[in-house]
Amino acid sequence: MSSITPTRTVQQLFDLTGKTALVTGGSRGLGLQMAQALGEAGAKIMLSSRKAVDLEESVATLQAQGIDARWIAADCADANDIARLARETLERMGDIDILVNNAGAAWGAPAEDHPIDAWDKVMNLNIRGYFLLSQQVAKLSMIARKQGKIINIASIAGLGGNPPGMTTIAYNTSKGAVVNFTRALAAEWGQYGINVNAICPGFFPSKMTAGTLKALGEDKLAAHAPLKRLGDDEDLKGIALLFASSAGKHITGQWMAVDGGVSAVTGG
Repeated sequence: MSSITPTRTVQQLFDLTGKTALVTGGSRGLGLQMAQALGEAGAKIMLSSRKAVDLEESVATLQAQGIDARWIAADCADANDIARLARETLERMGDIDILVNNAGAAWGAPAEDHPIDAWDKVMNLNIRGYFLLSQQVAKLSMIARKQGKIINIASIAGLGGNPPGMTTIAYNTSKGAVVNFTRALAAEWGQYGINVNAICPGFFPSKMTAGTLKALGEDKLAAHAPLKRLGDDEDLKGIALLFASSAGKHITGQWMAVDGGVSAVTGG
């Protein structure tokens, strides 16, 4: 009689017990939401952002929920800080199984008047930083072990242009670059067992989007979505866990919009 190896249960596929996740831009908003999801699934969490005081507060929140969480303050637009972040995470927590590239910046200005220093700031953090940290983590931890999950946070702004009233040419360009960076990296690093995927959020209330939401109106923006709502504090948890876990082991080089259906009707 032939023996059949039993497949894992759904609960086992989504279980991150024993895994370590590094989440940049993790002290608030979408980054903290994803860190919470991965921690609830059993992963140890290293949060990073620029401000220690925000990180201390967020880590205390996660720890109060029973999540093994720690923090390192670092600027993901700075190559030296990026190298230090990768190295210190390994020293303190061991191998990095999951990397969530989430740190980001936006800048609003008409394209014809957009400051070059603001363009560089957005590009350095939103795409150059993703590349440098992915490179460091892969070389120090993932490639040799032939395993790893990299999740890049893009945006539906990277799938097309803006509605009237939004002037974020650098942000849109950087997030479009993240989408193809994800594809290219997945194609190259698949041989090492590394999955690379992107999440493209729509509008979520956050510190970064507060100005836009106020200017354009939350109700008006929600009305453009087939689901007639903006994102909330739960809406990225499921897709982040899918991309980070064995449940998504055969998914790589893909992007998923989490936008209430906006990109389905705008052609993104």
